[in-house]
Amino acid sequence: MANFEKLYNDVIKKSLVEKFGYKNPHEIPKLTKIVLNMGVGAAVTDKKKLNNAMDELTLIAGQKPVMTSARKSIATFKVREGMPIGCKVTLRSARMYEFLERLVNIALPRIRDFHGITGKNFDGKGNFAFGIKEQIVFPEINYEKVEDIRGLDVVICTTAKTDEEAKFLLTSFNMPLKK
Repeated sequence: MANFEKLYNDVIKKSLVEKFGYKNPHEIPKLTKIVLNMGVGAAVTDKKKLNNAMDELTLIAGQKPVMTSARKSIATFKVREGMPIGCKVTLRSARMYEFLERLVNIALPRIRDFHGITGKNFDGKGNFAFGIKEQIVFPEINYEKVEDIRGLDVVICTTAKTDEEAKFLLTSFNMPLKK
């Protein structure tokens, strides 16, 4: 069992019940999944860049990503419908908690000039999304082998009914959220 999963079961659940007064144990908010998405616009001209991005996302997530393709054609960007332009991976259960632990304890503190993630990135339904500008903040990525610095989107999905519950849940995991 991952450390964060143990932390959730032993400590965070109790503090959520104390703060919000849940009667039913199924009401207690929990993490459902974490989705990592990496768009590779340069894949239009060079397929090797997409393969490199998929390899890097595999290292970061610990599981193989799925290639995503364009939904519609955009002539200005030379993109045709169905053309591969990115990759994504969905993490659940043990891998999700392991990734969150590495994100909070290792990757986010390594970001230059980091002062916390703004808490304005909640969607109103308890889900939280933010972007990381450089994939090299993850220790799994070998800096010498990186050809391009790419960003990556992280979406943390919870069962929280309100953003306040979700914010309390994520800050309990030591997620550095600003007010």
